[in-house]
Amino acid sequence: MKILVIGGGGREHAIVRALKRSPQAPELLCIPGNPGIAEDARCIDMSLEPADVVAFAQGEEVDLVVVGPEAPLVAGMVDAFAGTGIKAFGPSAQAARLEASKSFSKDVMIAAGVPTGGYEEVGSVAAGMAAIDSYPAVIKYDGLAAGKGVVIAQSESEARAALAAMIEERRFGTGKILVEEYLDGDEVSLFALCDGVRAIPMTPAQDYKRIFDGDQGPNTGGMGAYTPVPGVPDVDELCALVHQPIVDEMARRGTPFHGVLYAGLMLTADGVKVLEYNCRFGDPETQAVLPRLKSDLVDLLARASVRGGLEGASLQWSERFAVTIVLASAGYPVSSSSGDVITGLAAAASGAEVTHAGTAIAGSDVVTAGGRVLNVTALGVGPEGAREAAYAAADKIAFAGMQCRRDIALRAAERVI
Repeated sequence: MKILVIGGGGREHAIVRALKRSPQAPELLCIPGNPGIAEDARCIDMSLEPADVVAFAQGEEVDLVVVGPEAPLVAGMVDAFAGTGIKAFGPSAQAARLEASKSFSKDVMIAAGVPTGGYEEVGSVAAGMAAIDSYPAVIKYDGLAAGKGVVIAQSESEARAALAAMIEERRFGTGKILVEEYLDGDEVSLFALCDGVRAIPMTPAQDYKRIFDGDQGPNTGGMGAYTPVPGVPDVDELCALVHQPIVDEMARRGTPFHGVLYAGLMLTADGVKVLEYNCRFGDPETQAVLPRLKSDLVDLLARASVRGGLEGASLQWSERFAVTIVLASAGYPVSSSSGDVITGLAAAASGAEVTHAGTAIAGSDVVTAGGRVLNVTALGVGPEGAREAAYAAADKIAFAGMQCRRDIALRAAERVI
């Protein structure tokens, strides 16, 4: 079997590694890939225009295409493969609106009866300020914003500045703005594999969004994650509450959802509420989740690409915990440093799975080439065992200005103890 993965970050490297573990021993290709992925798959640096990718896949006689990032999905990458005979894992452009438009996503949630926070669409700073009853308040840009379209305003001045940036400065375009109810509690990520008819839950994960220990400093794309999460309700019950109703509603609308439906959940005092949906595997949660998967990912993704294909499917998981540590470059998340030589990769890989997120090749060296540079994932007995193994491996890697949080999964370890 020949599989083409679209994307070039840590998430895609984790997907490639999981596909490589399949007993089917697939031949793996990746567009565009990165230096780490190049060790596990043939990487091709080419256009991501859907028509170009389809032509390439046909020429290579690819059997399955797996789309990692949201942008190609929203651009219709999966739609482009319709009628080609090549299976494509991921939602159509219409179904990907669950991530591309927070307004659309809220509309679907309400129609499906999924619990979520209150919200109001606004088109001006004045309207946005009037919609805020209390602080903190959540202000979201309606469309894709590369993880930078959400502000949790702690004060009137912060809210006004966020609204002005999104509306008046058009920082993220001309889309609508949502003012949402602030929800308090433990945040959890739960993926479900979907075949247009049913949703099958994966294992819950928890990520760490702020740059510094103790959840201090600005938000990032994610500084680490772990799975499973102690104290989370039964995943089958959660899936029945927050995933299956969305799959049913999307099918009712004539836009069946295939692929991964990522639910960002808040476990509040009033029960589970959905913060947002994404239409692909999350990053860095995927780097923690997939190493625990014992089932054949190749089989699961191929089946999910066919309407009703997951009937009778079940997912098997390792009993061990997984902890992922993100190593970020100097200046991140405000800026990033590139060209810094990375050492210790081979030593770290002897005790953990090291996936590349923002790296490049300079001569004979691997160097930094982005904000989040590497992910280090280890499995262990309980969260403490996984933490020890992950940090032992991460500490073997070095590059100028390297940043990493030291408290990933610490709360989980303390809860178990």
